[in-house]
Amino acid sequence: MPEPHRPMLGSLALIAIVIAVGAAAFAYTAGWFSPQRLTPTRLVDALAPAAGPSLGHRRNHAKGICFTGQFEANGAGSELSKAQVFARGQYPVVGRFNLATADANAPDATVRVHGLGLRIATPDGQEWRSAMIDAPVFAVSTPEGFYELLLASGSKDPNAMKNFVAAHPEFAAFGNWAKNAPWTDSYAEDRFNSLNSFVFVDNSGAEHAVRWSLLPAAPAVAISPDDLAKRGPDYLEQEIAQRVASAPQRWTMVVTVANPGDPTADPTKAWPQDRRTVEVGTLVVQKIEAERDGPCRDINFDPTVLPTGIETSDDPFPAARSAAYLKSYDLRTSEAKDYPRTATGAKP
Repeated sequence: MPEPHRPMLGSLALIAIVIAVGAAAFAYTAGWFSPQRLTPTRLVDALAPAAGPSLGHRRNHAKGICFTGQFEANGAGSELSKAQVFARGQYPVVGRFNLATADANAPDATVRVHGLGLRIATPDGQEWRSAMIDAPVFAVSTPEGFYELLLASGSKDPNAMKNFVAAHPEFAAFGNWAKNAPWTDSYAEDRFNSLNSFVFVDNSGAEHAVRWSLLPAAPAVAISPDDLAKRGPDYLEQEIAQRVASAPQRWTMVVTVANPGDPTADPTKAWPQDRRTVEVGTLVVQKIEAERDGPCRDINFDPTVLPTGIETSDDPFPAARSAAYLKSYDLRTSEAKDYPRTATGAKP
C-alpha cells in the first residue's frame, strides 16, 4: 500500500536534490571545496595594506572625487550597438576620478595609476557602468595573476616581486609603461582605457568585439613625481575641482573594433594601431563634488552592469571585478560610521 506516497516522496527527493545542488554551488563559489581557489573575499583581503583597509572606503581605488555631467552621443555608435546610449542625444552621467590605491589618504605622487568610474543612464531605464584606468594595458592576464601580484607587492620577501615578474612575463608591458611613461598634471589630461574587451550587438544581431577609451581634450602636461609631491598630497583633486569650476572638461569616447583573431581574453595584449576606431560621443564633466557627500559615493562601478546591446566577452576580468566590487561595496557600506557624511539630510 505504499504506492500512494511515492509521488510525494519523489517530490521531496527532487526538492532535496535541488537544495543540495544549490548549496554545493554556493559552497564551490565560496571556495569551501577548494581552499586554494581564488574567491572574492580572498582577492579583496589581499588588497588591504599592512596597516589595514581604509574603513568605509572602496578596497581599491580608495581615494577619489565625484563628478557629474553628461554624455553627448553623436549617433555613430549605433552602427555597432543597439544600446540607446549610442543614439544621438545627451544622457546624464555620474562618475568618479580616482587613484589605484587601497589607502584613501595616499599622497597623489605615490600612486602611478589614475582611474575613472562612469555611470551613464538612458531614458529606457538602463545603465552603462564602466571602470577605466590610464594605463594602455593591464598588468596581468588573469584574475589569479592579479591576486599573485597583490601578494608579491605586499610581501616582506625582497625577492617576491622579482619572482613574480619571472613567472609572469606579460607584466613587462605594464611595467615599462609604469616606469617610463610621463605622469600627468591633471585628471583632465588623462586618457582612460577600458582594457577589458566587450561585445557590442547591433540591430541586426551582429556582434563586434570592442574596447573603448576616453581621449582628453586638454593637452597633457608632463610632471615628475617629485614635482607633483611638491604641489601637495591632494593636488589632483584640488586641481580638477578648480579646472571644472572654470569650464567643463571633455573627453572623446573612441571605440576600437577588433579584427578576427585579435586577443579578447587578455587585457595585457594591446590590439594593433591600425584597427578600426569609431568616435561615438563626448563625455562632458560639468561639476566636481567631494566624495564624502557626493553622488558617486554609493555607486558600485560594476563593469558587468550593461545595457541591452553591450555584453561581456570571453575576458575573465569583468566577472571577477564584479564579484570583488560587490564584496568591497558590502564592506564599505557596513562601515559608514567610519566615513561619516557631513551634509545635512545626506543618505544614511
